[in-house]
Amino acid sequence: MMNSPPNRSFFSVFMTDMSEEQQDSIVNIETPTEIATNDTEYIGDKTQPTEEILNALNALNQTTAQNGHEQSPAQQGNIKQDTPSQEAPSEWHVLREKLREQPHDPDGWNKLVDLAETRGEIEQIKQTYEALLEVYPNTSSAQIAYLNHFLSPGLFPYAEELFRRFLRSSPLVDLWKFYLTYVRRVNTSPASREAVSKAYEFALSRIGQDKDSGDIWGDYIQFLKAGETTTTWEEQQKMDSLRKVYHRAVQIPLENVERLWSELETFENSLNKITAKKFMSDLSPSYMQARTVLRQLQRHLGPLFPPPPASSSTRPHLYLPPTPTFNAAERALVGAWKTYLKWEESNPLEFEDKDKATLISRIQGVYRKAAIRMRFYAEIWYMAFVWTNSMGKPEEALNILKSGMEANPTSFLLHFAYCELQESRKEHAEVTATFDKFLDVLRAELDELENRVNSANSSFTSDGSGRVVHTGAPAGNGSGSLEAGTISNNSSFATQACDEKPPKFKELSDRRQEYGVVWIMYIRFARRALDLKAFRSVFAKARRDRWTPWEVYEAAALMEYHCNKDGGTGVASRIFEKGLETYGDEIEFVLRYLGFLISVNDENNARALFERVITAFSPERARPLWERWARYEYQYGDLEAAQKLEKRIAEVYPSDPPIKRFAQRHTYLGTDAIAARDLGFAMAARQPAALGSTSTLNSIEKRTDSLFSLTSASHMPTSQPPIKRTSSPDYKRREGSARPDFGPPSKRQRPSSPPPRDRDRERWEGPPRRRFGSPAGWERERDRELQHVKKDREDDKASTLPTVISWFVGQLPSPASFDGPVFRTDDLMMLLRNAVIPSATRRATPPPTPLPPVPPPVRTSAAGGRPPPDYGPYQGPGGGTRGGRRY
Repeated sequence: MMNSPPNRSFFSVFMTDMSEEQQDSIVNIETPTEIATNDTEYIGDKTQPTEEILNALNALNQTTAQNGHEQSPAQQGNIKQDTPSQEAPSEWHVLREKLREQPHDPDGWNKLVDLAETRGEIEQIKQTYEALLEVYPNTSSAQIAYLNHFLSPGLFPYAEELFRRFLRSSPLVDLWKFYLTYVRRVNTSPASREAVSKAYEFALSRIGQDKDSGDIWGDYIQFLKAGETTTTWEEQQKMDSLRKVYHRAVQIPLENVERLWSELETFENSLNKITAKKFMSDLSPSYMQARTVLRQLQRHLGPLFPPPPASSSTRPHLYLPPTPTFNAAERALVGAWKTYLKWEESNPLEFEDKDKATLISRIQGVYRKAAIRMRFYAEIWYMAFVWTNSMGKPEEALNILKSGMEANPTSFLLHFAYCELQESRKEHAEVTATFDKFLDVLRAELDELENRVNSANSSFTSDGSGRVVHTGAPAGNGSGSLEAGTISNNSSFATQACDEKPPKFKELSDRRQEYGVVWIMYIRFARRALDLKAFRSVFAKARRDRWTPWEVYEAAALMEYHCNKDGGTGVASRIFEKGLETYGDEIEFVLRYLGFLISVNDENNARALFERVITAFSPERARPLWERWARYEYQYGDLEAAQKLEKRIAEVYPSDPPIKRFAQRHTYLGTDAIAARDLGFAMAARQPAALGSTSTLNSIEKRTDSLFSLTSASHMPTSQPPIKRTSSPDYKRREGSARPDFGPPSKRQRPSSPPPRDRDRERWEGPPRRRFGSPAGWERERDRELQHVKKDREDDKASTLPTVISWFVGQLPSPASFDGPVFRTDDLMMLLRNAVIPSATRRATPPPTPLPPVPPPVRTSAAGGRPPPDYGPYQGPGGGTRGGRRY
């Protein structure tokens, strides 16, 4: 018999402490037969040749081969017999090896189970299910399918061993039903009724609060009713046991709680109608509460447990939780689980303080089911940890984090929470081991991602001349840092200036930055929990890691500066300088280094750093450095130095207008008075973009002129032709709503939207182009356009909209952005004009004080005219009379 150790899981911390004798009396209903396999020592066949004879034959064979003689057929036969036959691996073995490399594949595991059960070899079935349950522990469908292979009388001992492993940590009702069915199958004699009753109590103490356990409660009641009694005392004991079970069941939101209540009422009336009335009246509030909570519970659990997919075989489909992709459906599922868990924590059954243990047991069971169903969502595990820790159970909370980290070895949330909890417990060695193990897992993940990116993109790209160049990781010194004076090509994939850079490099860069966060948390723990010496030791380990990003160097330098009061500034500068050797091509790191030197008032080194690195970057990438150093010169340098720097900037960026740099020199904390007052930005921002208002176009022209003065490459000419005014109010509105700095972007038109109609295009895009040979037609088009312009000007003069309405209309998107169905305006207005809109609120009684007379409605009839308009807030379907939610 294969005795596999039970899976260590956090669910065991929720179980009630029981002695081994009690557990054996429940699980081992009959004394299990121990199947022992005594390995007998192998004794070789004494008729085989001795070692001396074999050595002589081998020497003779070698001599014959060297002399060029062929071997005899007998010798060739011996060689063939000694050579093991190379059989092709079966489909099961191939799939099993694949699942070792990629274990989180639900479809693959279902197929592996089908292959093992089709072949029918019991050992292969054991290996399959044991491997599956190692990846997906506490999966009741797999456990039941596994147990089904050992329900023959000769295999009962192994089935009992599996029950002992599975039931200790399972909160799922279907497994407990299967266990109770097994118990009643092997205990059929009247003498074993006590053991069956204990099994039922054992099961109900674990999953009795589950709404799906109603069948178990009903079966237990029927089992008690079927018991035979011979004396009046036994009959009284039977009635008392039934009453206790009934009273417990009807206070739980079970699926069959209404049927159980009806049975209880019949049962009590059959005994004594007087006591029945008292019992039922006492239990009625709890029963009504349970029935109300059941309806809420059904609404919560409906989307959490969708029906399983159809199975391709006779065996039911094994539901195995997939790895998350965090798409919209999965995010909605996580949100539904969180809502349900918070609802359970709110004590909807209104347990009193004396029943707090029952409430805790119920919530524990809910979190156990959530962790099984949502095994690969760290947020669910963290919620279980927080709630358990708030109940004053730190050990159980710690075990939850351990099990969550086993299920999610790359979870930052769970690892950081575990390290903080262990740090608060002064378990510093455990924190160090956890960080080291977590970094190993993330490092392997980074290596795998790098290999996948390189293989997918063939590790090739093109340079500026169009040549194909290899972009693999450069040769380093083995520790991840290159020699001094060289630029690291593998320091970051986010800053490689290459248009043909594969998009997956961004993912690798992001993963590397996340990897650096772990190192930063590691050195932060070492500094605060141990000392600066331990912190420097951890930082030394980080420097030897090829995946360490520049953020770790900055964090270590700033930690030395703030925490080391004796010479911390010098140590921090040396760390920055050391990081510059490896991350010299990282513009962000150089900016951080420059900012640090400026903040510690080290002007000489800051100036030297700027002059040293500014030529190493292209003008496009070096702009933040110029801006940062210019800001320092403007604030703390002299005028001559600022003017010299502006001259250098003008040589590097000749397209920048002089007024831009001059305005930047006179700006402080984002206040740009030149742009706001002299260039008119503040006044332009206050002007409303009114529909049909002549000020709209003027404000657009002013704003355009201001922007052009800051961004154009040359000065504007002294005389410009006037901007031709279009004849379309909508076109003006589109221009007014196209401001770059105000409001959200307009809705983008979908590719499948129909193109604008030709008549609209002719109307809004101005006069058509002149056709050669048709001057008369051109004159007619010009006259028509002039008439449109004249009419628009008259409309502009007549339109006087309030400021707020003008602003609102200016924010509306253009007609071209609408891609929905087109309605006939006349029909829509006729429908609205003839519609009868009922009032949302009705007064049931007249007011106590008389009101001033109200003029009668416009339209009246015998059946009742149109009610007055209701301007109250919308209260949802049914209005305020039904107490709906207000939106």
